[in-house]
Amino acid sequence: MAAAGLVVAAAAAALGALLMAPGLTQPHGEGLPEGSGAEPRGGAVAAERRPPGRMDQALLLVRNELPAQGLRLAALSGSCHQCLYQFLAFVPPSNGSLRKPSVAAVTVDTQHPLMLLINGSVADRELCKIQYHFGEFGNYSLVVKTLSASTKTVSCDLVINEGPINSYLPIVFAFLVYMGILAILIVGRLFMKIDPVRNWIYKKLNPRGTDHLINSELGSPNATDSVSSNPTLHLWSTASRQRLRSLDTFRGLSLVIMVFVNYGGGKYWFFRHESWNGLTVADLVFPWFVFIMGTSISLSLSSMLRRGSSKQKLLGKILWRSFLLILLGIIVVNPNYCLGPLSWDNLRIPGVLQRLGFTYLVVAALELLFTRAGAESRTLEMPCPALQDILPYWPQWIFILMLEVIWLCLTFLLPVPGCPRGYLGPGGIGDFGNYPNCTGGAAGYIDRLLLGEKHIYQHPSSSVIYQTTMPYDPEGILGTINTILMAFLGLQAGKIILFYKDQHKQIMSRFVIWSIVMGIISAILTKCSKEEGFIPINKNLWSISYVTTMSCFAFILLLLIYYLVDVKRLWSGAPFFYPGMNSILVYIGHEVFENYFPFKWKMQDSQSHAEHLTQNLTATTLWVIISYLLYRRRIFWKI
Repeated sequence: MAAAGLVVAAAAAALGALLMAPGLTQPHGEGLPEGSGAEPRGGAVAAERRPPGRMDQALLLVRNELPAQGLRLAALSGSCHQCLYQFLAFVPPSNGSLRKPSVAAVTVDTQHPLMLLINGSVADRELCKIQYHFGEFGNYSLVVKTLSASTKTVSCDLVINEGPINSYLPIVFAFLVYMGILAILIVGRLFMKIDPVRNWIYKKLNPRGTDHLINSELGSPNATDSVSSNPTLHLWSTASRQRLRSLDTFRGLSLVIMVFVNYGGGKYWFFRHESWNGLTVADLVFPWFVFIMGTSISLSLSSMLRRGSSKQKLLGKILWRSFLLILLGIIVVNPNYCLGPLSWDNLRIPGVLQRLGFTYLVVAALELLFTRAGAESRTLEMPCPALQDILPYWPQWIFILMLEVIWLCLTFLLPVPGCPRGYLGPGGIGDFGNYPNCTGGAAGYIDRLLLGEKHIYQHPSSSVIYQTTMPYDPEGILGTINTILMAFLGLQAGKIILFYKDQHKQIMSRFVIWSIVMGIISAILTKCSKEEGFIPINKNLWSISYVTTMSCFAFILLLLIYYLVDVKRLWSGAPFFYPGMNSILVYIGHEVFENYFPFKWKMQDSQSHAEHLTQNLTATTLWVIISYLLYRRRIFWKI
């Protein structure tokens, strides 16, 4: 139970550090944002204080000192590709006789750099453009005036009235707290290797038993005794020979990050899904979970077949497990079941567990139907030994390639009403507003056609930046094809482990080769660009480049964890190993109890990143503790 106590201490320490850290929630200082060219100035401008602001926003006061024309202010987010400028405010001309400028107050986004466009009301002439990254809760003034009455040259000066806060300090505090706890654990483990220290601790914890042991003919406890007295270490030293801890650690790491970002990730933009093309932290975890599911399929089916299970029986288990995952997914993503029977009118059909269930069905059935007896034991003659983990399964590769051809044909050749063929954009104000109702192209059209608009996700990540109004489901039908590809690549990782059992260098070298191959394919498809590639990286579409990029990362991550946990045994996999052993329970539990105490509570300041981060880290840590306690009691929920 010592590990559980340390994790509880971690949560409490992180919570206290974040809540008591000074200057995390209140604006402070008059300093400049990093890299800005603006200078603070006093006087009447500084006296205009901001009203209470909202998270990820700043106040901008637009001061028009031009007596002859009004101003039209528009803005464009730096993360919005090929978007239209969005109108923010009109500022009337100044009162020349009273020498009083006209002022309009607007709130601006602070998550990404903004391009401000100021046009004059006379002939709608562009007066100036300013690119600037505003700071959270900052107070700024944009002063538009004439430099010279003769030349009528207009200047636009950005002034900082009140400096922004550093909204990233809570992340630094949390990181330092958890790193401090990690350091304590490492130092404690080193001290436990010293015989006098270990004997003293054992004596304090169990004086009678320790005295008896020391005074007996057995002498002082040795390394073997300490391992046998610790059930967790004993389990690692014996049972792990049959089960690779690195796989559960990989799964648990993906799951912990998934829980954290699902709970809100402190409301930071990089812990949310990317609005369209590109990657954030939140976009990494689901494909990694799919990848390691494929790896587990390979190992588990091979083990059951070696034990004599028939393929018919295993196929029945695969069908039943897939059905349960899909059913649980529909229940979890439609939380109104607490209020009565589910209504078909607005029931969401796609979802994470639904996609996992269908992907598991296809990949597991594919592995079961086309697996060849003797392939893993190398009793079959191979024309090319270097490809012995690929060639015996050529029918599987043909099937996967056919699926990818179907994805390409549907994505780029399917006619979508009102949209250009092969459209991959977000719609809305993207692509200069030419295709507002084409969100997701063929992928969105297929979902709306087959499932209906009311049965898919209503608030896609593109709705904020790109202001899309069409519903779009990131777990839709067409993207499932590439999810199958992701799981199949994980299946390949499992085959590598089986074919090169206990040959650590061979396993790790092949992981590196696969990672390089996937990286090269990604570089070609994307042209090493976020927006300009043939097929951009896109989580909403689950594009091929997204799958190859994520599998590139997954092979490297699995290599590192495998090396540390199973090869060198420098790391037990804790704490991620424990949720990895109970992944279905943790995932469903965190969804069902998301809005219940102690995973959520009423905040004092809902516009504080620090409070959101504290709540989300606490909730995530609690699920790690729960999974550890369940592991200690040997309680595992398997489907």
